[in-house]
Amino acid sequence: MSAAIYLEHGPRRTFACAVDWPGWCRVARGDDTAVTALAAYAERYAVVADEAGVAFPFAGMDADAVAAQLTVVEHVEGSGATDFGAPDAIPALDREPVDAATAQRHADLVAAGWRVFDAVAGGAPATLRKGPRGGGRDRDEIVAHVAEAERSYARTVGVRYTPTQFGQSGGQAAMRAELIEVLRSARDGSPVGGKGWPPRYAARRIAWHVLDHAWEIEDKSV
Repeated sequence: MSAAIYLEHGPRRTFACAVDWPGWCRVARGDDTAVTALAAYAERYAVVADEAGVAFPFAGMDADAVAAQLTVVEHVEGSGATDFGAPDAIPALDREPVDAATAQRHADLVAAGWRVFDAVAGGAPATLRKGPRGGGRDRDEIVAHVAEAERSYARTVGVRYTPTQFGQSGGQAAMRAELIEVLRSARDGSPVGGKGWPPRYAARRIAWHVLDHAWEIEDKSV
């Protein structure tokens, strides 16, 4: 039942990220606190796994029990971006080969994260409660930010859409379909085209950003 995680250390904050569960990443001050935060979000991540049709062994467990099952397998040096609140370092494990089943599973979880985000945004009020998470952004501003970040992230694995292409009817859906195909076909762990992000890291970073803002919208809707 244990899950492998890695810790990304910034000057003041630490990200704890699950290796094989794209998007299950949390940040806090200090290693132990980051692991505790990750465990606390297991129940929220279970919704994504359920949407993907992937069995998630930590569903229904309390945070302490989840934390006891998390095993740190790598430490990586982060940057100022880590402290700002974005995972920024590519761990060595993301450059390792993946088999077809793992690649498919990661792609399914990314696609599920998009569906969860779209459902959360679709059911949220236009005006969100103001607070430290995202400052004063309301729903549509967050949705636009996530979409533009998604287009930027796509370029790191060779999927390039201009703002015009992306903004056309069906543009975002077409880009997402291409992204999923790249993630599904990942095998040797090398960056697509010899540069950019390894697909395994891309899956985690894309899913993290989408889910972080889905959970932000949920938190600011109440």
